[in-house]
Formats: sequence, structure tokens, C-alpha cells
Amino acid sequence: MTASLFRVNDAIALPTRSTPIVSRVARSDAYPVHVVATMDDLASALGAMLGGASAAIITDETVESLYGSMLVRALRASGVDPVVCALPAGEASKSLGSASRLWDWLAESEVGRRDVVVNFGGGVIADVGGWVAGTYMRGLPYINVPTTLLAQVDGALGGKVAVNHATAKNLLGAFYQPQGVIANVGFLRSTDGRNLRAGLAEAIKKAVIASPAYWAFIDANADRLLRGRVDALTQLVRSAAVIKLELIGRDPYEEDLRRPLNFGHTIGHPLETVTGYGPLLHGEAVAFGMVVEARIAAARGLLDDELLDALILLLRRCGLPVDAADLPTQVDGAAVVRALDKVRQIRAGSLRYVLPVRLGETVIADDVEEDEVVAALQQSGMAVVSPAVR
Repeated sequence: MTASLFRVNDAIALPTRSTPIVSRVARSDAYPVHVVATMDDLASALGAMLGGASAAIITDETVESLYGSMLVRALRASGVDPVVCALPAGEASKSLGSASRLWDWLAESEVGRRDVVVNFGGGVIADVGGWVAGTYMRGLPYINVPTTLLAQVDGALGGKVAVNHATAKNLLGAFYQPQGVIANVGFLRSTDGRNLRAGLAEAIKKAVIASPAYWAFIDANADRLLRGRVDALTQLVRSAAVIKLELIGRDPYEEDLRRPLNFGHTIGHPLETVTGYGPLLHGEAVAFGMVVEARIAAARGLLDDELLDALILLLRRCGLPVDAADLPTQVDGAAVVRALDKVRQIRAGSLRYVLPVRLGETVIADDVEEDEVVAALQQSGMAVVSPAVR
């Protein structure tokens, strides 16, 4: 090996008076998002992103059984011999215990600072894998290769990484941007109908908050999307990436807590918490949350009943829950209200709701009262005994 010698020459002046010492650190991240339709195209894009580095693949047992050997063979053909760790599939793996298991696995491997973590799976894998990558050796680069529709249109995009806690969803996390994202819509051929529908919820959310054109596309192509038509899904995923990356690019570290992307999540996250992060898919919780939050907006006179009805109709057409009776598990409405109070406590007394006004326009409100939430939950078929009246 040829030695590399670097000469460093500094002459740093010392302070001469008692003035504040200021540190100025700036970082700008940019990364590509590829939407492809075949494993060959995925392997080509991934090999180019790795650039000769070794890969540590984090996946789940379901994805490994379906596609793990295919990805490993493709990488070996390009000269990369990856190591692989598979977690149990499901939201329960988005935990501190899973993160600890992955840190131990990386520590026992030969993965170094210049190697790359490849998160190969759905939103759970992107979140826990990104968090582990961001903390191991003070940060390994990582690439998201999402395999579910929800991850391709939302979860794998952006640098929010986290694991869940019994107190609240995503309580332990950070901001750490990926090196790139490669979404292969070909994987969606093996996605079951329920998970495909759950992914559509996050796409519909983006249409409501930011793009009348995206709404029109989903409305016109809902049946083709549900049938898994590759051309329609490719357009859906590409458009979602453009919308989300535009929105998060304005405030990638969420210094401003007024975020339209949280539409449906203020209610949706507590739903997942009180049901134990298992029986309710994230997209299902978000769909129901959008209806509840839209009902709050309508009750305030912000949202026309016509658009509220159109939202409910589109969600129903896509097989998503709009009423408590549609949820795959029974939910205690009073527990949801209590969980909201806990989130408010975590957020220094402030709980923000994204209330739609019209397609592409929202109001972010921090003055929504408990009785408004209870009324909207009850209108959505969920029995609630408010803590204020028990």
C-alpha cells in the first residue's frame, strides 16, 4: 500500500478579550432517490451508491425469505460480499431491544466507518436501521431500499429515524439523512392487499396537504393502484418523493413544529400506542386520524362538508378505515385521549393538529380542545368517556 502524507499548517490566534466564543458548524445533505421496477436496476443503482464499500444489510425475516438471497447474489456479482441481519417482521421490532441487537451484531462484524448500512424492508426497518446507523461509530452512512408501498411513498424518505417506547411512538430518535433511496416497485407484487392499502393512506395524506394534482391522480387511478399496476405505482411513488422531499427540504430538522406532513398523525400515533404497536398498521391509523382531524376542521368551519365527504369516500374506495368499526382491532377512545395528554406533556404543553382547509391548504392549530377531539372521535364511531366528565 502506498503511504499518503498530508501536511497541516495552522496558526490559530488566541482570544485577546473577554468576548463570547461562538461555534459555527454547517452541514448540507443531498441524496438521490431512484424509482426502479426490477432487481437488476436496483442492484445497479445500489452498487453505484456503495462505490466499493462493504454493505451491512438490515432487513426483516419476511423480506429476507422473499428477496434476501436475490439481493445478496446481485451484490456479490458486483464485487460486494454483504453481511445480513434479519429482525422479526412487524412494528414490535421498532424497539430499543432491536437496536441493541443490531449494535451487537455490527460490533461483532468487520464493518468499519467507511462501510454502508443498507436498510432493506419497510418503514420499521428504515427507522430502526437508520437510527442504528446514525449512532454506531458516531454515524455510518446508510441507504434505504424500501420494499413496502408505505415505505416507498413516505417512511424511507427523509432523515427522521427512531424507535418506539411504551410511552409514545418514535420517542427515541434523531435526524440523520440517508446516502440515497432506491425504491423498486417490483417488490409490490408480493405485497398483500392490506399493506398496499395502508401505503395509499400516506399518499392520500400528501395529496390533501400539498397537491391537488396528486389527489386527482389517485382519485382517477385508485382501482389500478389497488390492482398493483406497475405504471400507476411508479407514478405514485415518484410523485410522493417529489412532494415529501420538497416539504422536508424547507425544514429538515423540524425547527418549526408547524408541519403539514403530520396530518392524520396527531390522532394516528396515539392509536398505535394504545393498541400496542401491533394489530393496527401505521397507514390504517393515519387514515382514521385524517378523518378525525378533518372532522375537527369541518366543525370549526374551516373545511367544506363536500371535501370531507370526498376524503372519506376516497379512503373507503381504497379500503381504509374511516370509522371505528372499520379498524382491525377494538380501540378504547378514552385511552386515546389519555395518550394525547401524554404527548402534550412530552411536547411542553403544546399539541398541534393539522386541519385541512382545501386541497393544498392547511391550518396548524395548537388550540384544539379535548371536547373537540372527543366529538370528532364519536362522530367517527368511537365511544369515548372524556376524563373531564368521568
